[in-house]
Amino acid sequence: MNQNPLRAALYAALAFFACFAAASPSQADDMKRTVTVSASATVQVAPDAANITGGVVSDADTARAALDANSGSVSNLIDGLKAMGIKEKDLQTSNFSIQPRYENVQPEGPPQLVGYRVQNSINVLVRDLGKLGETLDLMVSLGANQMHDMTFIVSNAETLKDEARRAAIANALRRAELYAAAAGAEVGEVVRISEETQGFEGGPRPMFRGAAMTASVPVEAGQETLEARVTVTWELK
Repeated sequence: MNQNPLRAALYAALAFFACFAAASPSQADDMKRTVTVSASATVQVAPDAANITGGVVSDADTARAALDANSGSVSNLIDGLKAMGIKEKDLQTSNFSIQPRYENVQPEGPPQLVGYRVQNSINVLVRDLGKLGETLDLMVSLGANQMHDMTFIVSNAETLKDEARRAAIANALRRAELYAAAAGAEVGEVVRISEETQGFEGGPRPMFRGAAMTASVPVEAGQETLEARVTVTWELK
């Protein structure tokens, strides 16, 4: 019976030293001298595709009449786009709505129901930028009376961004070496690398509303900016 307290104390001491030994390597790592630098780099690339959002808005006295008129116009629009070479997989309905229309018929009276409005919008992926202006003109000619946004796309953006990643690492290393030299040290092995992810910076560009466009639609794709941002930690020697 008298040995139990002694045995318990011995076990506790062994457990303490075991935990201390296990924690020592990480504590030693924490004591290492390091330098951490965040840097970025960009690359300019030309887009190779575009996404257009446009459609048809139809007004009528009844919801049925508005829907019939709208459905006919949208079907005509889709058939025309397919005829010019737009594949079915590159056409997608983005918005459909039926809403009542109210107007103040009498200046001092409440708004009254005067009809219905049907809106049907389609996303069109144009894979050949050389046909972008032609596609816009065709959509209007086929009855599209509402154009929302156009987004330029870089299909292989992830691969093209590798150049910016390499440049970002080089920028980080240059700055790390500068800091280390100023502190009387040298840059050693890489401890950690992380990349900050962000949305594509060439996002949607508002283009136009309504149907006030000429027979030939001028479009300039320009260039998009791909940016890589990294944070790198090195050991110091």
